[in-house]
Amino acid sequence: MNTDETFMREALRQAKKAYALDETPIGCCIVYGGKIIARGYNRRNTDRNPLAHAEITAIRKASKVIGDWRLEECTLYVTLEPCPMCAGAIVQARVTNCVIGCMNPKAGCAGSVTDLLRMEGFNHRVNVTTGVMEEPCSELLKSFFRELREKSKRRHTSSEEDTARVI
Repeated sequence: MNTDETFMREALRQAKKAYALDETPIGCCIVYGGKIIARGYNRRNTDRNPLAHAEITAIRKASKVIGDWRLEECTLYVTLEPCPMCAGAIVQARVTNCVIGCMNPKAGCAGSVTDLLRMEGFNHRVNVTTGVMEEPCSELLKSFFRELREKSKRRHTSSEEDTARVI
């Protein structure tokens, strides 16, 4: 197992914490000097906060640890390709490297829909590595959304049965 896989395993552990809260299972960790200095996982529904993404949480924590908003020489590991907000925050924080588990063809901004992390016009560009532990990262998300659809179907079926009893 290489270093990227070791740290992506931690990001996956964070994603599983989100899963346990019925949150979209995305996890993140930030590494500086070979050590994890911050972790985060999605908590949007739990915190009722659209900013409570894994990357934003981890960036906030890492900035406190380092004592600066600049996260130069840091590597951010995330299980799913960052959205526009998170990609922008990664660039703004001057993160040096971003390691991504699986890509997000519907909203990803590290190469799928657009590439904010390596955009020529910005004053900072991020080194990007994709596909690290892609299968387990992707499978966790697929499993979550499969369960979500099944729960929704059961609720819908239950509602129809309740309505039929009333009629």
